[in-house]
Amino acid sequence: QVQLVESGGGLVQAGGSLRLSCTTSRRTYGRAAMAWFRQAPGKDRELVAAIGRSTINTYYTDSVKGRFTISRDNSKNTMYLQMSSLKPEDTAVYYCAADVNAILSSPPRTQDYAYDYWGQGTQVTVSS
Repeated sequence: QVQLVESGGGLVQAGGSLRLSCTTSRRTYGRAAMAWFRQAPGKDRELVAAIGRSTINTYYTDSVKGRFTISRDNSKNTMYLQMSSLKPEDTAVYYCAADVNAILSSPPRTQDYAYDYWGQGTQVTVSS
């Protein structure tokens, strides 16, 4: 059974920073593009950032460009989302997801249905 374990959420003031982590097994990590989605109350789930199997391929939604950075640490089978200059509108439950059918050289897919496995979610709350 594939597990994605997230950590790092919490409460932070506007302008602050948080780093989210998502760890999985080596077998899953090695063959997956990975992504962070978020869902705020009353809103649809949206893709925040994604990273391909090759770390040169990344995607960011416009609202987080220049503030968030997605990365992978192959030695730890872990993906990160460094979030800076946080805004109240970033408040949401953040989910990591893995696309285990990703092609090595391709950019990460942006459709949520492309992602096969999901973490349990971690709450990020940004106070004004």
